[in-house]
Amino acid sequence: MRWQNVGYRVLFASIVVALVLGGASGANAQDDSSSSGDNNDAYLNSLAGVYVDADGVLRKREINDPGGRLMRQRVAAARAAIDTDVFARSKLRKISLNRLEAALRNHQGVPNDAMRYLAGLQRVEYVFYYPESKDIVLAGPAQGWVTDLTGRVVGAFNGRPTVQLQDLAVALRAFPPAGSQTSVIGCSIDPTPEGLARFEQFKRQLTGLYARNPNVPVETIVNGTREAMGKQKVSILGVSPKTHFAQVLVEADYRMKLIGLGMEQPPVRLASYVDRAAHGRVAGNAMQRWYFLPDYQCVRVTDDGLAAELVGDGVKLIGEDEMVTAAGERKKAARGNRASRLFVNDFTVKYPQLAARSPIFAELRNLIDLAVMAALIQQEGYYERSGWDLGILGDESQFKLDTYPAPQLVETAVTARFKGNTLMTPLGGGVHIEPTLALDSENLLTDDTARVEATRQQLAPKLAEGQWWWD
Repeated sequence: MRWQNVGYRVLFASIVVALVLGGASGANAQDDSSSSGDNNDAYLNSLAGVYVDADGVLRKREINDPGGRLMRQRVAAARAAIDTDVFARSKLRKISLNRLEAALRNHQGVPNDAMRYLAGLQRVEYVFYYPESKDIVLAGPAQGWVTDLTGRVVGAFNGRPTVQLQDLAVALRAFPPAGSQTSVIGCSIDPTPEGLARFEQFKRQLTGLYARNPNVPVETIVNGTREAMGKQKVSILGVSPKTHFAQVLVEADYRMKLIGLGMEQPPVRLASYVDRAAHGRVAGNAMQRWYFLPDYQCVRVTDDGLAAELVGDGVKLIGEDEMVTAAGERKKAARGNRASRLFVNDFTVKYPQLAARSPIFAELRNLIDLAVMAALIQQEGYYERSGWDLGILGDESQFKLDTYPAPQLVETAVTARFKGNTLMTPLGGGVHIEPTLALDSENLLTDDTARVEATRQQLAPKLAEGQWWWD
C-alpha cells in the first residue's frame, strides 16, 4: 500500500532467538578479504548479546569491552589453565569418537574441558574409519579455546568458534546406529496469520492518518507496526529445541535477517536488502523469505567408503518471494524481487568472509558439517563395523543435551528508512538442512587422485591407553 505523502519505508524481520548472541563488531572491519591466519583482535570489540528468558522470549543485552582489555585477560587466563599440548595450534588434530566416548564414560559422563570442546577442534575436515583398530576419527584444525564475553567458546588465537561435544552428540543422535534418520534439521521463524491480518488493518488505518496529517512521526509507524504484528513463532525441526545446536540455528538466522534489514553492520562489505530495494519496484504486500541451505556438493569420498573430506564453505542463502493478502494469508508472488535476489547471492558469495569474522556464521557451517558427517557415519556402516552404539553419547539420561531454554516467541523487529513511500511486510525464512542429500550419488565428489585415502593411511592412530586425540 502506498500513500502520496508518505516519506518512509518501513521493513520488518522475524527476530529469532539464541541463548547468547555475540560476535565481533563490524565497525572496524570493513574489508572484502578473509585472512586464513590467526587474528587475536577479531573478537576484541564491543559485543551484542541476547538470551532467552524463562518464558522462551528473546531479550537483548549489550557488552562493551573498550580496547578488548577484558577479553585479553580471559585469553591469558585460558592459556595459563589449559594444558600446553592441547592449547597449541594444530593444522590437523585427530579425534577418535569411540575412544572419546569411552573416556567420557570413565569420567562418569561428566566431560572435562578437553572433551567438552573436542580438544579445541574448530572445523571437521575429514572423517576416517580404521578397520584394524575400529576407530571412527574426525580431523581438522584446532587450537586452545576461551569463553568470550557473550559466552561463546572460541579459539584463543583467532576467535573462531570451537566445535562442541554437545553439538556433535546432537548430530550423532540424529543419525544413530539403529538406522533411523532425521530427514530435515532446521528452524523456521514466522509471523502469525493473526499478526499479518492486524498489520494489514493497521496499514489501512495509516491511510486515513496520513490524509489528516502527512507529517506523522516515523515512531508512530514503527510502534504501531510492532504492536500490530505482535510476537512471532519459532519452530525447530529435527533436533530438540532445548539444545545448543538449536540455539545456533536460530541465532544465525536472526543475525542474517538483521544484516539484510540494515540493522546490523556486517564485518565485510555487503549491501543490505534495504539498500538494494528500489523505490516503486517492491510491492507493498511483498513478503521476503530467506533460507540458509547447505551446499550439498561438499563431500569427497573414497571408493571403499573408509575416508571422506568435507570441502567448500558449505552454506548458501536463497530467497523465496511471497505476497500477503488482506486477510493475512501468504501466497506465492507472481514475480521475484531483484533486490532480494542480489542480497542472497552476495551473502552466499561472501559467506566465507562472514564466517571468518562473525563467529555465528562459522558455527552454523560447523553444524552443517557435523550433520553431514553423522549421516555419512551411519550410511557407510561405521557403527556396525566398529561395534560402537554411541554409548552414553546416545543416551539423554546419561549425557544430557536438553539444557537450554527453548525459543518459542520473538518480538517483531522494525526499522524505518527515509526512502521512498512503500510500506512492506515482514521477512520470514530459516535454516533447512537435509544431510543425506550431500551423500546422494549426484552430489558426491570422487577421490580421483587418492589424496583422501593417502591422508587416512598417514594418520592411522597409534594411541596409548586412554588417549583419544592426537596431532
